[in-house]
Amino acid sequence: MTKVFIDGSAGTTGLRIADRLANRSDLTILTLTGDARKDPQARKEALFESDIAFLCLPDAAAKEAAALAEGSKVRIIDTSTAHRVNPNWDYGFAELSAAHRSAIENSARVANPGCHASGFIASVCPLVAKGVIDKNFPLTAYSLTGYSGGGKSLIAEYEDENRDPRHESHRIYGLPLQHKHLPEMQQVCGLSQPPVFSPILGDFYEGMATSVLLPGFDSKKVWEALAAHYEGQKIVSVAPLGGDEGLIYASTLANKDTMRIIVTGHERQTMVTALFDNLGKGASGAAIQNMNIMLGIDEATGLSL
Repeated sequence: MTKVFIDGSAGTTGLRIADRLANRSDLTILTLTGDARKDPQARKEALFESDIAFLCLPDAAAKEAAALAEGSKVRIIDTSTAHRVNPNWDYGFAELSAAHRSAIENSARVANPGCHASGFIASVCPLVAKGVIDKNFPLTAYSLTGYSGGGKSLIAEYEDENRDPRHESHRIYGLPLQHKHLPEMQQVCGLSQPPVFSPILGDFYEGMATSVLLPGFDSKKVWEALAAHYEGQKIVSVAPLGGDEGLIYASTLANKDTMRIIVTGHERQTMVTALFDNLGKGASGAAIQNMNIMLGIDEATGLSL
């Protein structure tokens, strides 16, 4: 029986992972309660006892947990930003290439992708690898997300009956253009510069639509490249050219762990949109998929497809 420890099980991602694993007969979940959840010695003992550990913590605490685990046999999946561009950690997006999948299978340290980054990278990385997009091309992207990605404080803010009435409209944030997901977007895709990226928060709980704008690109050629790349994948799929319908709703795949790539446009302009759940393929679903791959079982075990 595989022993699993969730360090940070009280947060949004930790709670979602715990809920998804609760009915898994192949796993034993190790838990800490009360003050023990923040006690370094108790956490270290749990890490040393585990086969798999999920770190659902702020960056500094995730680095501390990784240090506590040194010398143990535990294999770690970190859902924070802390290790995503660390060369000693493997990036947890198996569909990007056979090399990515193999690295995850054999890894002791996997960095789970960021939510916005997942959508951008899924759209851009295969196109750079195939030479469709040059690594020096100045990319622009925006991403519409539900408020659950902001954690407990933002959820409370949006669900407060006395909230700011402006919350009914979308809000653009990350205005200095230095979002924390930019380093992994650039590094994983092999770009010479980060994209100009604008995240947008909507008045809905979960769901995400990340769009990359490609002026001067033939949408059919872009679609053909992405369709070929993701052919046969269980979790990431490509819609017919032009999309499944004439509109894209960011919440379409809420409560699902899949991702749908939608290519729209014409011969001279293209938009590529990754549609998924910020808490699914953008967080807990991806983390569980990575665990399954590391354990050598069906990657979709316990996921909602």
